[in-house]
Amino acid sequence: MAVKKSKREIVKLLLNQEFTAEDDEELLDLLVEQPIAIDIDKQEDKTMTRGDRVADKLSEIAGSWGFIFGFTLFLLLWIILNLAGIIKLDAFPFILLNLLLSCLAALQAPIIMMSQNRQAKKDSLRNQNDYRTDLKSELITEEMHHKLEEILRNERKILRLLEDDADDKDKKN
Repeated sequence: MAVKKSKREIVKLLLNQEFTAEDDEELLDLLVEQPIAIDIDKQEDKTMTRGDRVADKLSEIAGSWGFIFGFTLFLLLWIILNLAGIIKLDAFPFILLNLLLSCLAALQAPIIMMSQNRQAKKDSLRNQNDYRTDLKSELITEEMHHKLEEILRNERKILRLLEDDADDKDKKN
């Protein structure tokens, strides 16, 4: 009985739910009836702010090949147009371009980090969800194993009774 009580305590701690089950069978019924798995993406979408969505979109764009190619094209055009004298915004050491790049990096880096931190939290929630689901599956499998053993014991008892009954009939004949 001490083993069963510790299972109940472990389930309470790990699943953060209050169980008042009298025995393992009731506990198993509660575990089966109450869903543990949650859709992390849907849950996260409900709590995201507009700033979170902007940060994710910016990270998605800034982390793409299209952004790299487009930004490289912008830099080349800036340099060529300023060197050729077509646009006279920035002379050769390209101080304005350096300022723009520094500002872009200073703003882009923390926004990308916010998105990565949110993704890390989402991954952590997903891992906790997987752990809970695995725990539930393990408990259900263990309970099924015990029930199967009980069925096999009962089957052996029935076979012994049938054999004893058959032996008694043979002795009478």
